[in-house]
Amino acid sequence: MPVFKGDLILLDFSAKIKETGSLFDTTSEELARKEKLYKEGRTYEPLLVAVGEGWIPKGLDEAVVGKEIGVQDTIEVPPEKGFGQRDSSKIKLIPLRRFAAQKVTPYPGLQLDVDGRPATIRSVGAGRVQVDYNPPLAGKTLVYDIVVKKVLSSAEEKIQALVHRRLPLADLSKAIVTLNGKTVSVELPEESFLIEGLQLAKRGIASDLQKFLTDIDTVNFIERYVRKTQQAAASAAASVTQERVSAPEGKE
Repeated sequence: MPVFKGDLILLDFSAKIKETGSLFDTTSEELARKEKLYKEGRTYEPLLVAVGEGWIPKGLDEAVVGKEIGVQDTIEVPPEKGFGQRDSSKIKLIPLRRFAAQKVTPYPGLQLDVDGRPATIRSVGAGRVQVDYNPPLAGKTLVYDIVVKKVLSSAEEKIQALVHRRLPLADLSKAIVTLNGKTVSVELPEESFLIEGLQLAKRGIASDLQKFLTDIDTVNFIERYVRKTQQAAASAAASVTQERVSAPEGKE
């Protein structure tokens, strides 16, 4: 079954810079560790992509259309369809004292927000710092090795994947998602309640669900707080019940 524009797919990939052959991103934890790219806290798994929505670089987004599930392929993405050409006007000199005032020690290669925009430090001189506002991959030709793992078809699959996209650090195996007519209810696990930006994530989830499942009119989020003593007692009771059910006849 080929991929069509508008599909929600799960995509495995590894991406290199053509000019150097260096890996800069991958969905494989094993490869990330091997290449010393592993980031603590990141979830390494096939990436959810809404084909044609710009969630991935334009050249890759266009190239996945027509691909078959499970077939490996290599896609070359030129700068104009990747992260753009480098723009010399986006390289600025900023007084070193501004960084000192914020207790930041700049050094070449440091990536940080400067004046509210992501930037890379290129050089540090006598009292001045060269700051590059170009994306780090601007001007680079990118090479993606890809495999389309799955095209999501059922509403339940799409809902789970869209929730997971916005809350990748939550243990969503504990989330309870129900679809009742035109209403989706999402009961989040308690450990997700303190995730930074949770309210924005919920707003994004609701927007995604209504966009990609056009029959959905209402999205409810349920946050249930259970008294810890009751929770522990319920867990213990369930454990005892399971032991009794599992015990061989005559051995209780």
